[in-house]
Amino acid sequence: MRLSKLMSERGLCSRREADDLIAKGLVKVDGQVVNQLGTKVLPSVKIEVVGRGQKTLDEKVTILINKPKGYVSSQPEDGYRGAVDLVTRANQDPSDPRPYHAKFLHGLAPAGRLDIDSQGLLVMTQDGVVAKRLIGENSDVEKEYIVRVIGRLSDAGLKRLCDGSLVIEGRKLRPAQVEWINEDQLRFILKEGMKRQIRKMCEAVGLKVIGLKRVRIGKVTLSKLPEGKWRTLRKGEEF
Repeated sequence: MRLSKLMSERGLCSRREADDLIAKGLVKVDGQVVNQLGTKVLPSVKIEVVGRGQKTLDEKVTILINKPKGYVSSQPEDGYRGAVDLVTRANQDPSDPRPYHAKFLHGLAPAGRLDIDSQGLLVMTQDGVVAKRLIGENSDVEKEYIVRVIGRLSDAGLKRLCDGSLVIEGRKLRPAQVEWINEDQLRFILKEGMKRQIRKMCEAVGLKVIGLKRVRIGKVTLSKLPEGKWRTLRKGEEF
């Protein structure tokens, strides 16, 4: 197996990060430095990231933002603001123990989308391992949303939202957990993130979404993070 692939599978770093570390001579395999890209190894080998390589990985940040409406999660087009603009010293949640540093913005990218009309928990990260866990093709991480709707929903319609029978734009959706919270709000728990998926699911069963808020990704919740504020993922906190 390629060394970079094995490092990724063990959760040490992403494959791209692994290639960079290998090229810089910052990876040891069974005690020996390996600096040749494409090196193949046995799955049982001992791998160490050494020197400044481990320090570089340890310093990567993952940021949680309570995104308001009106911000886009990815690269903004003209006339729109990106959620990354919220990552400033002034907007950092006072409870965050990690002091703000401008280097937090270097290589920071969204790990999942949250459209301009939606609000709530958005994850941005420098860490390829976190990104793969949340948006990799084999990701199985739950995302929970509170959705305000108008319209009538039959029992059969609710069943369609849950059972994986909906097809959106030619794609069959995975089963979801959907339930009423009150007379105009539903809780959605999904394990995928098709663009505007919940809005399209609701439209397919005769509902119109008038409010959508993501409150949880995996084990990480929005909790008391104020709208428009952000904080770093804390040590020991995992998705």
